[in-house]
Amino acid sequence: MALWLGRRFFQAALVILAMTVIVFIGVNVIGNPVDILIPPDATQAERLRLIQSLGLDQPLYSQYFDFLKNALHGDLGNSYVYNRPALQIILERMPATFELAMSAMVISVAIGIPLGLYAGLRPDSLSAKTLMAGSILGFSLPTFWVGIILIMVFAVQLGWLPASGRGETVEIFGVGWSFLTVDGLRHLLLPAVNLSLFKTALVMRLTRAGVQETLPQDYIRYARARGLNERRVVAVHVLKNIMIPVITILGLEFGSIIAFSVVTESIFAWPGTGKLIVDSINVLDRPIIISYLIMIVIVFTIINLAVDLTYTLLDPRVRLSMKGGA
Repeated sequence: MALWLGRRFFQAALVILAMTVIVFIGVNVIGNPVDILIPPDATQAERLRLIQSLGLDQPLYSQYFDFLKNALHGDLGNSYVYNRPALQIILERMPATFELAMSAMVISVAIGIPLGLYAGLRPDSLSAKTLMAGSILGFSLPTFWVGIILIMVFAVQLGWLPASGRGETVEIFGVGWSFLTVDGLRHLLLPAVNLSLFKTALVMRLTRAGVQETLPQDYIRYARARGLNERRVVAVHVLKNIMIPVITILGLEFGSIIAFSVVTESIFAWPGTGKLIVDSINVLDRPIIISYLIMIVIVFTIINLAVDLTYTLLDPRVRLSMKGGA
């Protein structure tokens, strides 16, 4: 187990290092932030002074090694726009994005698994077919369009929920959370629902497919032959065996929610990293862009490791393979 964990951490470190190279080179060959940050009537001396202050006069490899050396000390550079440490700005915005992503995943799991389970246990019923047909909408409808419709209906016409912002927050260990207040929950509901639609449809269809694949198995027949009631068969034998692919998808989708919540955060003016990265791209704030992308890589790596560890709790075969590999 320890050897397996050591290998995984080493692989994760290599992935992060490789991604820092790709991200740094990719971001630095796009555009020139000086053209945006400096006024058109600036003199050549002022332009040169700004280039030197930003370190853009150095070769690209020199800029990367300086960045890597500083990153090892927790310094990812200062934002060109905010003139503050980029990592600090990202970490200030990250809780809002995590809160939105977690809320969307909770909605997806709370709705998708029960509905997918029902559709898998009664595949020929009209309600199950209606649910599966409705899940196609979750895949097909564009996020920005659904967000606008939600705002038009629930915020503008009905006036039930606010259209933008994060609302009132409560600080815990210096981090503000909006789900702990009524006003914050009202602001959180619409963007969370909008972000969860695709994930709910995905979880629903994945759960249904897993149930239909599991029900004909011999151990399900044996459990029923032993006289176990249907609820116990489903809860213990069916759900446990379909959770591995579901957890895999949930882990990857949680990372994608964090990384690609840009549209939802922009529509609902949610003050998370998604909105921040859009604003930073518009002004070519390279330290913010690089810091954001590297943070996302780290988050994906941690999530994948957590998913692998969760496998060991759900499937004894994975634990045996880990011992064998060690």
